[in-house]
Amino acid sequence: MACLGVFVAYLPVTSVSVSLTAIQSALSTTTSQLAWVSDAFVLPMAAFILTAGVFGDVHGRRKVFVTGLLFSAAGAATSLTAHSIGQLWTGQALSGLGAAALLPTTLALISHAVPDHRERGKFIGIWAMCLLGALAVGGVLAGTILSHVGWRWIFLVPLPVVLVAVVVSLRCLPESRAPRAGRLDWPGQITAALAITALVYGVIEGGAGSFGDTPVIAALAVSVVSGVLFVVTERRSAHPMLDLALFRSPGFTATTLVAMIMFLGMIGFFFVLSLYFGMVQRLDTLGAAWRLLVITGAALIVSGIAGRVMHRLSPRLMITTGLLMVTAALLTLLGADAGTSFGSLSWRLLLLGLGMGLVTTPMTATAVASVPHPLAGMAAAGNNAFRQVGGALGPAVLGALLTGRAVSSLPGHLADAGVDASLTGQVTAVTRDGGLGAVSSIPLGAEAGQVWGAVSEAFLDGMRVCLIVSAGLTFSAALLAFVLLHPRLGRGRSVNVGGEPGAQVSGGTERRQVGTETPA
Repeated sequence: MACLGVFVAYLPVTSVSVSLTAIQSALSTTTSQLAWVSDAFVLPMAAFILTAGVFGDVHGRRKVFVTGLLFSAAGAATSLTAHSIGQLWTGQALSGLGAAALLPTTLALISHAVPDHRERGKFIGIWAMCLLGALAVGGVLAGTILSHVGWRWIFLVPLPVVLVAVVVSLRCLPESRAPRAGRLDWPGQITAALAITALVYGVIEGGAGSFGDTPVIAALAVSVVSGVLFVVTERRSAHPMLDLALFRSPGFTATTLVAMIMFLGMIGFFFVLSLYFGMVQRLDTLGAAWRLLVITGAALIVSGIAGRVMHRLSPRLMITTGLLMVTAALLTLLGADAGTSFGSLSWRLLLLGLGMGLVTTPMTATAVASVPHPLAGMAAAGNNAFRQVGGALGPAVLGALLTGRAVSSLPGHLADAGVDASLTGQVTAVTRDGGLGAVSSIPLGAEAGQVWGAVSEAFLDGMRVCLIVSAGLTFSAALLAFVLLHPRLGRGRSVNVGGEPGAQVSGGTERRQVGTETPA
């Protein structure tokens, strides 16, 4: 059931990513509005994933698991009937709430059922394979559907899967709770949700307009203040949503930072890559899906192998190597242009997928294994929360970079293509307001080919900036993993968990060693 749950949670990610061009065309959206299609899903997931984990520990994981499935179904149904960008955002947000409930619960179910860390690593490997399998299947299914019917029908796919999962869960899944679970931390939840939402809103709107705009400054200020209040609240809370003592473990700190940085770079780049296939290479959704399948398929295979060999190889070696492979793949894509063939792209995308697969399983397993067993659920939820914060910021940051660079370079490309000065001014004005996709709303006449060629070149300028930034982020994550996951770090340390069994408590009842030398 854990595998089915994470499959449902991640199925919308690539199915929506490969459909962005079709959605933009059908609903006439700007680039920033299009970024919110992805972020409307990721934001609630990042903001509420910790609460869902604690709620499951207190009130029962099966209840939260089934609730997550129902939210996913409600989101899919809302998006299936969407005729406006606002309704699509609402559907995505409901699906994101469902994913927030499913992700920590599925990992907690595995930790509860398999307490032995070596055996648990194999099951987390299978869990990661199902996550990546959803990414692989989602894109191909969406591409197949869009080649025959409209984009809304991609949201029909999760509904029968959810129905089966709900029935089986209610009949077969036993209820479980954490021993001596605490209470819900509402001050922590409110401040965390405010900090994350305000940050992503500020980045998206700042990139679309100006970071000097009053609403953007206000949003970023709210994010900073809320973040500080969250830290203060969690330090003083008797039952924190995220026990900050977890960060005394180098293993947890390293994998959490790596997860956030990697997802910022990778989810953001997937957003850009999907637009590249549609706007530059003029591929239909199925063509784009097959190319993305090279990445997710390779990651799926490698993650399964990684789950089986984690007890033989150092997590530090696997994570660092995988991130360096991702960095190399991103840098090789700098040479891609409108005419780059699938064969030329495939080995670069394959290298990207191999690196991702080598990172995903040990990153999750190490975060869980590097803290005392009673905190495994909180560690998993915390790791996923920071991962989704990075995933939410990715499309916002890279989308802003893409639009800014492309729009600034477009007039020069239009002039080089010999486009009439009046049409150049019209195209430039429209793209400044609505992004490159807005060019389709202008009657281009006999110069359409020249204009679209210039748009493609401008897009490539923006994409190369995004590739350099993404490569820099993944390389930074590799350095963090190499330094913080050193085998000697974390030995002889203990974590004060405020009364949780199996760890050092303020009364000194018991001590548990926390370190990174033992992978999950």
